[in-house]
Formats: sequence, structure tokens, C-alpha cells
Amino acid sequence: MRKTVTELADGRELVYYDPDGDEVRDATDPRPPEPAAVRPELRLDPVLGDWVTVAAHRQGRPYRPPAGDCPLCPSRGGRSTEIPAADYHVVVFENRFPSLSTQGAGRAPDSPSPLFRTEPGTGRCEVVCFTSDHDASFADLSESRAALVLDAWIDRTTELAALPGVRQVYCFENRGAEIGVTLPHPHGQIYAYPFLTPRTGKMIARAAEYRARTGRNLAEDLLAAERLDRRRLVLTGTHWTAFVPFAARWPYEVHLYPHRRVPDLPALG
Repeated sequence: MRKTVTELADGRELVYYDPDGDEVRDATDPRPPEPAAVRPELRLDPVLGDWVTVAAHRQGRPYRPPAGDCPLCPSRGGRSTEIPAADYHVVVFENRFPSLSTQGAGRAPDSPSPLFRTEPGTGRCEVVCFTSDHDASFADLSESRAALVLDAWIDRTTELAALPGVRQVYCFENRGAEIGVTLPHPHGQIYAYPFLTPRTGKMIARAAEYRARTGRNLAEDLLAAERLDRRRLVLTGTHWTAFVPFAARWPYEVHLYPHRRVPDLPALG
């Protein structure tokens, strides 16, 4: 994998990920530097005790533009986008309309009541473009291109986890208008949170309780139980098993478990 780090006109970081031996990237963003006003804020839910991100500036982000105006396509034909190059394999860049930002490191506003606790929305949000093909999807990627996306996830997880104050790095993809996606171009996101997200916190606590009670690993025992039961198995490979969870929360939900226990993405082979 070849990694090229550069900056957009407004100072946001952009990283190209290309196959080994590919050309060196040197495209410069020709757009004028127009940084967006970014003021994310964290608010503590007094009822549930969960942190909630409030980012009003995201109302100004592009909303389902036509394909000819897509900001995630390469810059071609005299039209400049978020990716200055005329083509690319995989690209990661700082979100122009982030829910969390290093710019949010200032003092949080005063609250009129101790029940209304706020903190600066400090963190980082990145966009991962899986391919330059506007009409493709992750499922259309070749194995080598999917591996390049995984390499990008691993690299970004490693770098973002090392940032001061970051407690969780989360790679994900929301896809389709039904879930609120505003750009149809095949892409995902990476969030570097200054707190542990509620579901992750519950999973860790549950695993710790199971370990204390049984002396065993909950994920390994759950994987073994699903493979033995077999009724919910979707696919069993050499290194991974996919299954519908016993207590699925969504109409379509599949979990992927590795057969070899690893702590995080960077530990994958």
C-alpha cells in the first residue's frame, strides 16, 4: 500500500491510499480556502447519562446533489471537488461538516443549571471514499480494493487512537436515503470519540461480568454456540463466521466474528 498525505485548501488533511507501485499523488486543491464554521458541542443527557453530540453547522452540508455535482467524485472537467485528483483508489479526508472536531477544544458555554452539563465536541470525523466510481457500492469492490479499504481503516484507527483525548475509534458506513445518507457516492466514515459510546460501554461491561462469573471469553463462547446451533449461520469461512444474532434488533442484522481473537482492527492479519 502507498500512502500519500496532503492538505485541502482550507487546511483539512487528505490521505490517498493506492496499491504498491502506483503513481505518487501530487494534486493540489485549487479552491480558495473557505473553512466552515465548526462548533460541535457535547451535552450530557440527564436522564440516561449518555453524551449526545450537537452539531448545528451540519445543517449546511450538501444534501443529495445530482451526480454531476457530487463532492466525493474526482476533480474532472474543470470542476473541483473534495478530492483534487482526476482519479483515485481509496481516499480519506477530514469531514468539512464534522460532528466532532479538534476545533472544538475551547471552553464549553456556561449552563444555567447543573443538570445541563456541556463539554466541547473535541474529536475528529473523517470521510472514507471506497472508490471513484459514483455508481458503485462496497459490494462491487474487488477483493484487492476491499483489502485497500481495510488497510485504510487500520491505518486511520491506529493514528486516530493515538490522538490526545480519544477514547474510541469507530469505522462505519450508513447507506441509503432511508437512513438519512445525504451523499449517494460509495463512502463511509470514521469517528474518533472523546468518550466511550453507550453500546460499546455496555458490551465491555457485559464481557467483563461474564469473564468474572465464568472465567471465559463471551465473544468466543457466543461464536462457538452459534456455530453449534447453526440455525442462524449465514456464512462460515476459514477465518470468519457470519450469523444473524439470537436477539437481533434490526429487520436485517448480521454479525461477523473472527475465529482468532484480536483486540482491534490493527491486530488483524
